[in-house]
Amino acid sequence: MFVFKASRSFVSSALWKQGRLLFSSTAGQPISCLAAIAYEPKKEYWKDALKVEEVVVDPPQAGEVRVKITHTALCHTDAFTLSGEDAEGKFPCILGHEASGVVESVGEGVTNVAPGDHVIPCYQGECFPEDQQNDHCPRCRGYRVGKTNLCGKIRPFTGAGVMKSDQASRFRTKDGTPLWHYMGTSTFSQYTVLHQESVAKIRKDAPLEKVNLLGCGLATGWGAALNTAKVEAGSTCAIFGLGAVGLSTIEGCTMAKAGRIIAIDIDPQKFEAARAFGATDFVNPNDFPDRKIQDVLVEMTGGGVDYSFECVGNTDLMRSALEATHIGWGTSVIIGVAGAGKEIATRPFQLVTGRTWKGTAFGGFKSRSEVPGLVDKYMQGEAKIDEYITHNRNLSDINQAFSLLHSGECLRCVIW
Repeated sequence: MFVFKASRSFVSSALWKQGRLLFSSTAGQPISCLAAIAYEPKKEYWKDALKVEEVVVDPPQAGEVRVKITHTALCHTDAFTLSGEDAEGKFPCILGHEASGVVESVGEGVTNVAPGDHVIPCYQGECFPEDQQNDHCPRCRGYRVGKTNLCGKIRPFTGAGVMKSDQASRFRTKDGTPLWHYMGTSTFSQYTVLHQESVAKIRKDAPLEKVNLLGCGLATGWGAALNTAKVEAGSTCAIFGLGAVGLSTIEGCTMAKAGRIIAIDIDPQKFEAARAFGATDFVNPNDFPDRKIQDVLVEMTGGGVDYSFECVGNTDLMRSALEATHIGWGTSVIIGVAGAGKEIATRPFQLVTGRTWKGTAFGGFKSRSEVPGLVDKYMQGEAKIDEYITHNRNLSDINQAFSLLHSGECLRCVIW
């Protein structure tokens, strides 16, 4: 069988100069391209854990879309899986889930996107109205009335690292070894295959090297404040952890016109960035060695914050965030992902007395239908993206990018 080989320089040039002509020549054919392969988990994920090699990406089957990934970014969730902490992690695989690209070809029955469309892959899929009307899965009854954004149609397959149509992979090494998909996206590859439910079509004038961040981190933080917590104007909020998700949560609270936004981190060098995104107060827990951070926050706010957000994935910090909220109405939102087997704890009295403990995934946004609106928000100057991008690297330097992420020097590194 003929395999189209995509060199970076050829693809970049032909993609923009010829558009659909290039794609029509590859449709229906396997494509050979570069990808960063995680052959096994590595606790020290920042130390050359990935191998950049040629892989073969098979054509999309029914209900699938093959996308040329133009830009992808590193997220701590990728590092979490690579470290071996993710209970769903399967190896060898191709990681990556925060990306943008151009549709190269579509499988039978796909009507929501076409070759040449600009898209953002979405790890949280969104089924179609006819699925919801027919109660395709047990989540439909809550999904169609707005109780959740967690569509269940393709989740069993994306969690298992395979495609729904045949429960197999579209990736293989040059010697034929199958590679697992990751989160239904696998964007650390020059080409990837997605379920049609995982593809958000966006406007073509949006810069793909920026809006790729809307595939995970920024949408998660904005939505945690706006959709999950529903922060009101004048509220007092506390954000634990000042990485990209923490900063986007601060920005979400700013969008909601919160009156006081407290940024909490053990690295005071992050406070200036937090201020730029809207934080008004700054707390370093290390400055209070003999006190619990929740007690510090309760005292400084006269009873506790209205809303708190845990953006680290530390179960002890999750408890602190809850107990920092005000008795009677305080709400704490868990955003950070804890390691496999970890459990959270607090005294039941904390909840009996009116506090609420919630979680959020993708900030409560429905992916295919709502991500395009987030792109519009950025294009209209109503949301930041550029300020989160601190580094850019070539795919061949992706291990260096993970080292930057681990060092704390990097908010978001865009890979191209």
